[in-house]
Amino acid sequence: MRKLFAFPRFSRIGMSAWVLSSLLVLMAAVPCLRAQNPSSNLADAQSPAQKSDAQTPADSQKPDDDQGPAGTVKVNVNVVGLFFNVKDKHGALIPNLTKTDFQVFEDGTPQTIKYFAAESNLPLTLGILIDSSGSQRNVLDMEKQVGGAFLHQILTDKDEAYVIDFNVDAELVQDYTRDVHRLQAALNKVKINTGFTTGPIPGAGGGPVPTANSPGTVLYDAVYLSAHDMLAKEVGRKAMILLTDGEDEGSRLKIRDAIEAAQKADAIVYVLLCADRGFYGSFQVGYSGEGEMRKLTEATGGRVINVGNKFDKLREAFDQIAAELRSQYNLGYTSTNIKLDGTYRKLEIKNKQNYKIQSRAGYYATPREPLPQ
Repeated sequence: MRKLFAFPRFSRIGMSAWVLSSLLVLMAAVPCLRAQNPSSNLADAQSPAQKSDAQTPADSQKPDDDQGPAGTVKVNVNVVGLFFNVKDKHGALIPNLTKTDFQVFEDGTPQTIKYFAAESNLPLTLGILIDSSGSQRNVLDMEKQVGGAFLHQILTDKDEAYVIDFNVDAELVQDYTRDVHRLQAALNKVKINTGFTTGPIPGAGGGPVPTANSPGTVLYDAVYLSAHDMLAKEVGRKAMILLTDGEDEGSRLKIRDAIEAAQKADAIVYVLLCADRGFYGSFQVGYSGEGEMRKLTEATGGRVINVGNKFDKLREAFDQIAAELRSQYNLGYTSTNIKLDGTYRKLEIKNKQNYKIQSRAGYYATPREPLPQ
């Protein structure tokens, strides 16, 4: 396991020319290398299949596609893909809707839906981010147990997942794998790290000893790294699940950076607020992480579920996420704004029945090469 230090520049800064050359030579072999070596630096992790971006999701209906060599389908780079859930006023999922039930707007301008499907079996790429800072001491074992059961429940042989542990720094505990046993083993390895140890210091009479640059919880950094380094090059359904109290302390990045990275990766973010109320009471500090977590989830099409320190609530929350991921609708459109200028575009999906739509709030119009599907 390697430590990761979140910064927009990461480990690529300072690499010499011969290292860059070697990386270029090895690019074609990355999928095989990662399969043989699942524990890699997060900053260098690559997709096992070098898939295209999720704004070009595969679907049986592609009227604007081009045919490449040997009949290979290449997807139009301007296609915007959306995965979303539909719920009634009580929060129950609504199945069996059709393309004609929906309208899509980009920056207020109506768009023509090019394809539509009620997809529940598309491959899923899932990141589990688990907070192991001091405030999680009394809920961590619960998170490991229920999180492992969820992975057994949700993952199929087409899906992949990884585990990131974050406290005073971020660590890739398990790289992409379809092996649920490896994922469970990775969760089991996670331990509380407050950034301090207690022990005798010669001449000081004992006391806390700092073991990192500063104590804290680099939550925003971990989300950024998960989105930017792990999910950005994946296709299809992509999600992150954060097990945390939502408190960030010590990240080099801000919440807006984490949100932007998640949106650029087209990743849905769920946050399970696992808060040990006893911890907060004993230190006489307030709990205020929920607000920023709602910003993150609402921007990406996920949601916050507050479970506190209750085992049954955590299990129920995971069941809800599993149901939502299996009940997603999938639509795509070709934007009427053909400029790929990197600007942020607001998205809105409406339906005739006025059901609640749970979808990401927007996307970044960045240029992409058409890749074979």
